[in-house]
Formats: sequence, structure tokens, C-alpha cells
Amino acid sequence: MQISQLDFIPVLMQIALAAGFVSLTIWVSGKLGPKKHSKIKDSNWECGLESLGSARIPFNVKYFLVAILFVLFDVEVIFLYPWAINFQELGWDGLAKMGIFLFILLIGLLYEFKKKGLEWD
Repeated sequence: MQISQLDFIPVLMQIALAAGFVSLTIWVSGKLGPKKHSKIKDSNWECGLESLGSARIPFNVKYFLVAILFVLFDVEVIFLYPWAINFQELGWDGLAKMGIFLFILLIGLLYEFKKKGLEWD
């Protein structure tokens, strides 16, 4: 299979289109958005409550565990998509390899359920 530079033109077009859309959206919202500034409006706040104490208090470890699990299963979807696109070409061998991959992920998920990593207390 020969790969030429012309094969990458659709990818470059998609990247340019996405970057152009983001840039245009940010520019238009900056031009059309409200521009009223005040001391109260520009102050930092979260959930409508004024900040109390230090911002350096530690987070619960379960927050980070859930975040890592989200990334893990997000990466799983990244691997599933090309596999699903090429499913017929890969045949039984590809199905077996994806089954092994999903089995390993299932073991990780069962481990998290056993350790109660997804429960919030």
C-alpha cells in the first residue's frame, strides 16, 4: 500500500476547518458579547458563594480515581472506533484480539467495583 502526501489533504482540511471554526467562534463571541465590567462581576467566585479559606485544601483521592477511570475508558473508545471501522478486514483474528482487550478492561472495572472506587461517600 503506497501512501502519498495527497492522502493527508483531507486530514489537513479537517484540522484547518476545526481551527477556523474555533477561532471564528471566539472572535465573534468577543465582538458580540457584553463588555460591562465591575468589581463584583470581575471577582472570582464558585457556585455563588464567596471563597473562604485557602485554595490549597486537598481533594478526596476518589475524585482523582474517577478522573483516571474516565480517561481510561475514553481511551478504550479511541481504540474501539478504528477496530469497528475495519471489522470485516480484521476477521476472526481481530475479533479475538479485541475480546482480549475488552476482557482486560473488564477485569480493571471489576477491580474498581470491588475496591468501591466509584462510590461517593
